Parts: sequence; C-alpha cells; structure tokens
Amino acid sequence: MWFGGGYLFGLGAYDFAGGTVVHINAGVAGLIAAMMLGPRKEFLKEPIPPHNLTFTFIGACLLWVGWFGFNAGSNLEATGLAAQATLNTITAPAAAALAWALAEKFTRGHASLLGAASGAVAGLVAITPAAGFAGSMGAIVLGAAAGVICLWAVVTLKPMFKYDDALDVFGVHGVGGIVGALGTAIVAAPSLGGYALGDPAAYNIGSQFMTQLLAVVIAVAWSAVVTVVAMLIVKAIFGGARVSESAESDGLDLSSHGERAYN
Repeated sequence: MWFGGGYLFGLGAYDFAGGTVVHINAGVAGLIAAMMLGPRKEFLKEPIPPHNLTFTFIGACLLWVGWFGFNAGSNLEATGLAAQATLNTITAPAAAALAWALAEKFTRGHASLLGAASGAVAGLVAITPAAGFAGSMGAIVLGAAAGVICLWAVVTLKPMFKYDDALDVFGVHGVGGIVGALGTAIVAAPSLGGYALGDPAAYNIGSQFMTQLLAVVIAVAWSAVVTVVAMLIVKAIFGGARVSESAESDGLDLSSHGERAYN
C-alpha cells in the first residue's frame, strides 16, 4: 500500500483541506451529469426557487458550523495554525456572503437571503484549500472574490450555456473551488500575510500559481472523464438516470418515495 502524499501534493500543489479534490471534483461531476441528463421542462421558462427558504438558511448555517471541523481539523493537531484556519473559516464566508449580497444589489436591484446563503457557501468552498495558508486579510479578500465570481457563474454563465444545474453545484462548488485553488497561490505569500511552506523569502507567487493551475486542470479532466464513464454505465444498466416527465411534474418526493413534504 502506498502511503505517500498523493500526486497533486507531489507536484507541490497547496490544498490545506481538500478543496481541489473535493469541490472542483464535485462541481465538474455535477456539471457533466447535468449536461448529459438535460434540463428540466421549466428551466429558463419560469422561476424554480427553493421550496423552503427557511430550511435553506438553516442548512447553510449548519453547514458552516460543520465546516470548522473540516478546515481546522485538517491541521490534525490543536496549534496556532488550526486557530488561523478556524478564523479564516469565519471571515472568508462572511466576506463572500456580503460580497454576493452587495453584487446582487448593484446588478439585480436587491439583495436576497438565498444569495447571502449561497455566497457563504462559496466562501467556505474558496477558503478550504487556503485555510491554513492564508492570513486573515487574505481570507477576507479571497472570500469576497469568490462571492462575486460565483454569483456571475450562477446568474450569467449558467443561462449562457443552458445547463440545468439545479443546486448550482458547479457555479458554487466548482467555480468557487477553482477560485480558491488559484487564489491560494496569492494569499499564501508571506509578503501578503500568508503561511507558505518552506523558506518565506523563496516563495514565488507566479510559480505557485502555475502549479495550482496544473492541479486544477488535472482535477477537472479526471472528474469529467470519470463522470462520463459513470453516467454511461448507469445508462447501460438502468437505461438512464432521468425520471419520466410525469414523475418530474409530480415531484420526486411523490413519484420515488410515495410521500409529500407538505400536506
């Protein structure tokens, strides 16, 4: 059995808590699956909002709490670096939520609770690879950038290419993961308050950025290929993963489970 640090680690890629191999992987897998399944009947024809905004907000809050263990726990010991990762997991999502809401206000005329919750998740995603490498100000800037860029991906990029990513897995996790992976090269710079590995004086942002970019490309390609193969296997065995139009109209709660969320 191989107990090495992994291929991307061997390349020198920075990924403190698994942002590249978790969120980029999930985002690209969701994008490929959405493209292969095709859009819902109502997509781009009428709004399809969350069925319960209160539950959405509660879920985002619970996710945020759990993320402290995800990021700080990746340090594997209770040190100052774990404390910094915890602080970054507070500030980056907060900055992302504010940035998303402000960008909504300026571009769409209003801020929304759904947008703020989505922004917080985007910030959590973006700070994950940089949690133990970024200083406090770096985390804030990275989170704010992720909030604005992920909003663009959800509001502009998705309609542009017409892929029905119902939960914006690619727009938030995929794009946010890419922003975080590439941004880690910048915020980890000791000259910008970061905590790069090795000799601080020898750290080079440009060189590390290219390493991060290579890791992103590998993760995207790997996930895309494996997802296509998995979807083709499902189609060959089960005839596909998409439900019928009548089941889609009735809703999966009723058609797949025989029950309704609300009576």
